[in-house]
Amino acid sequence: MTIESLPPLRDVLEAHGLWANKAFGQHFLLDLNITRKIARLAKVGPGDHVIEVGPGPGGLTRALLETGAQVTAIEKDPRFQPILDEICKISDKLHVKLADALRVVETDLVDTPYVHIVSNLPYNVGTPLLIKWLTGPWTPASLTLMFQREVADRITEGPGEEAYGRLAVIVQATCQAHRVMDVPARAFSPPPRVESAVVRLEPLPDRPSPARLDALQKITAAAFGQRRKMLRSSLKVLGGDALIEAAGIDPQVRAETVSVAGFLALADAWIAAR
Repeated sequence: MTIESLPPLRDVLEAHGLWANKAFGQHFLLDLNITRKIARLAKVGPGDHVIEVGPGPGGLTRALLETGAQVTAIEKDPRFQPILDEICKISDKLHVKLADALRVVETDLVDTPYVHIVSNLPYNVGTPLLIKWLTGPWTPASLTLMFQREVADRITEGPGEEAYGRLAVIVQATCQAHRVMDVPARAFSPPPRVESAVVRLEPLPDRPSPARLDALQKITAAAFGQRRKMLRSSLKVLGGDALIEAAGIDPQVRAETVSVAGFLALADAWIAAR
């Protein structure tokens, strides 16, 4: 038997008596045409190593294995272990780790530093996982991730746009970010109440240092915590006018209009003033 000859996902779920668990933010993507497109957008193939979070019944997992990539799937819900084990019997390129992805140390799972992340992320942990990957000590080679569409907008929009905020600044300070695919709610089982989108992230070669990222997180938390106030007010606890002027920014502007470069300048000014 091959990956392509496995029974339809809906039949597999019914055979195992499984359903989506709301507590885990699960919505199953059963359309193999969509999962194969996501795998193509991820640009992975033979010789590549992929980490997938939340494989569930293995729809995207199948598509990734069809590319010839080596896949490490991290699944928190033990109900899916038997289904994923069945795929492992067919492909020696799949390794399953039953764990919480927020607590996993990725370097303990793979023996190469060049790893891609491809995942239909569970809705309730998507943003924390993204922040972990972009600001922690381990950096993936690329990330191709599905989020709620509103979260995808918060990742990709720029200054002055409605969804621009702290998440966009942190993402765009570390990556090139593009929304590459929209996925309608009807593609999932059960259908979520929101639309979804796939975002492609490619880490920048000049990624900010850990100290700079830490400062950026502090600056953006303060600035966007009071986003309707002028920077001179929202950043008062971090240095106020002196900090803002050192960064070469007008203290009367609001956070939603400041560019990523502007926030990096504020982070640098805050580090210099300490």
